[in-house]
Parts: sequence; structure tokens; C-alpha cells
Amino acid sequence: MKRIPVYVVLLASMMYGSVSAQDYRPEIHGTLRAKYENMPQEGVGRFEVRNARFSITGQLMEEVSYKAEIDFSDEGNIKMLDAYTRIAPWKFVRFTIGQFRVPFTIDAHRSPHQQYFANRSFIAKQVGNIRDVGATVGFTVQGVLPMQIEGGVFNGSGLTGQKDYWTKDINFSAKAQIFFPKGFNLTLSAQKIHPGRHSIMMYDVGTFWHAKGWHVEAEYLLKHYCKETFGDVHAFDGFIAYDIPLKGKKKLVKKVSPLLRYDFMSDHSSGVAGEDGRLFVEDYKRHRITGGVTLSLSKPFISDIRLNYESYFYRDGAVPKVSEKDKIVLEVMTRF
Repeated sequence: MKRIPVYVVLLASMMYGSVSAQDYRPEIHGTLRAKYENMPQEGVGRFEVRNARFSITGQLMEEVSYKAEIDFSDEGNIKMLDAYTRIAPWKFVRFTIGQFRVPFTIDAHRSPHQQYFANRSFIAKQVGNIRDVGATVGFTVQGVLPMQIEGGVFNGSGLTGQKDYWTKDINFSAKAQIFFPKGFNLTLSAQKIHPGRHSIMMYDVGTFWHAKGWHVEAEYLLKHYCKETFGDVHAFDGFIAYDIPLKGKKKLVKKVSPLLRYDFMSDHSSGVAGEDGRLFVEDYKRHRITGGVTLSLSKPFISDIRLNYESYFYRDGAVPKVSEKDKIVLEVMTRF
């Protein structure tokens, strides 16, 4: 047998290395959301860039992946959102460490390009919207009744207070998703946070049906403040959407989706005390009905035009925030 020249071996190794590198090259994604809002009763309007997110994801090897995401315009602020490494030694288990959205609720876990409405539900914005630094372990169960289970522990420091933050009160969060046949899902989750002097426990149950062009969803969240520092907060989100595909390859609009939502939240506090050491109402009890239509444009970009009308109903004595009043919202979302 003839010997293979050394330079041939080196060349083959370099070529193999190049192919491997190409297989695991980073992917760049982005989400841009720009909108116009008008409050007819106030006679005012505004333009806003709600999100300008960019992310890098990829794999260093089959078992190791990563993500880094930053938002250059989160309501006008620059925020580092995700920065984590994920290790999956087996197909059914994965470990994640870094900064990311904690595993909790259905609607609060959606990225901006996955939202059905221009503005998030009360659960997704005020009550259950938490990103933190920590570690999780997740399991995927296959079979007749597939499940995804994930739980972890977190600092409780949020996204910006990590450097000199030391605590004895580790937060935790756990979430279980059960996928039933014919598009049904049941999601159960629980979370403990410690934003101030006392702990807060949150429990969430949600379900949806996604099939035949329909998406029907309902979710309830209970927020309990330990040592009765504030009354329990109840929040609900329920909506229905239906996709109507439009035939024709040359049509700009590929799909029209009428949708309707009702959401509710009782008096709410973030858990951070005021100057007197007591918790106070930061979001007043209110109901909201949102109706609208989404126009989904053609690929390669995933682009939606969302037109919504929001109607608010506050309790007596409530003081609405400047942007939490009846309004018309026209939003253009592009994902690339």
C-alpha cells in the first residue's frame, strides 16, 4: 500500500475543518417593530420604534449552542436581553446558563415577532414579564403524550445588577407543557421572585388550541405576596384568532387574520416598596377589549401589519397611565 503524502492529509484536514465550520456558522436574526398610536379621546398620537432587536445564534458543536440578543430600541432604551450557552448532552435533556427569559407562562414567553397583537397582554407586560440571570435544566418527553419540562434558579438581580449582587434568596421558576393530540396544549408554571424585602409566589395555568387556521387561548395568573404585604393579584388573558389564506402567488398579502382579545388585571404592585416602606399600586385594576386584524405579507421576510383598537375599563378611583388609555394602534413588524 502506498503512503499518502503529508500535504494531502493536511489539505484534507483543512477542507474538513472548513466544512465543519460552515455547518456551525452563526445565524443573525432581527426583529423591527415600528408603530403609530392614536388616542381619540385625548386627541393625541405618536410614532414609536418599539423594538429593534438583533441576535446571534449558533452551534459550536452538536451538543453546544449559544445565543446573544440585544434590543437597540426597547421603548427607546438599549437593553441586553439574552446571553446564554446551552449544552445538550442527550436529545432529551438540555442545560442552559446565562441571561434569558425565565420559563413561566405562555404569553410572556413569546418573542415580539410571535405576538398576535400589537401590544402585549397584562400578563405578558406587567405581571409575568421577567428576565434574569441563572441556570435551567430542561427535559423533553416523547411518546403518546409529549411533554416539555424546564426549571431553574435565578439571582433575582434582573439584567443590570449582577456585578456586586450577592443573595441568600435564590429565585426559582418551573414550567411544564403538555401537548395533546389535535393541537391542544396545557401549560402549568410556578415562580418565586424576591424584588424587595419579601418574596412573591406566582402560579399560572394556560391552555390553547391551534389547528385548522384557528388559535384559541386562555391563561390565568395568580400573584401572591408573602406576609400579606399586598393583596393577591389576579390576571387573565383570553383571545381568538383565525387565519384566512389568500390565494395567488403574486399577492402581496398572503394571509388575513381577524382576532379578538379580552384581558384583565386587578390592582398590581411590582413588589418594590415606596419611600414609606410599603408596597403601593403601580397598575390599577382594569379590563381591556382588543379587536383587530393582521395582514401577513409575503416571504422571504416575515412581515406583519397589525391594526388594533384597545378599549380600557378602569375601576373607580383609578389613575390611568399616559399610554394605557383607549387607542388605535397601527404596527408594522418585520422579522429577518
